[in-house]
Amino acid sequence: MMQEIFEYTTLCLLATTLLCLYRAIVGPEPWDRAIAINVVGTKTIIIVVLIGYLFDSLYFVDVAIVYALFNFILTVALSKQIEFGGL
Repeated sequence: MMQEIFEYTTLCLLATTLLCLYRAIVGPEPWDRAIAINVVGTKTIIIVVLIGYLFDSLYFVDVAIVYALFNFILTVALSKQIEFGGL
């Protein structure tokens, strides 16, 4: 029962991630694109942790933590690029 709930949640997150990818590609402003990329990264982290739970493996949590670090660094660098025009 619980596994089915996690599978359904993962599929819903994938569907909303596709909507965020659309906003990242079509976004009218650079800030809209930056926020959409950040949301996609956050949802990817949640999906990786859920998949780790479904496969009963803690290695996925380690991968999610490293991906979260990269997502944070990317967000900071992208915000600085948009705001000041250079890194």
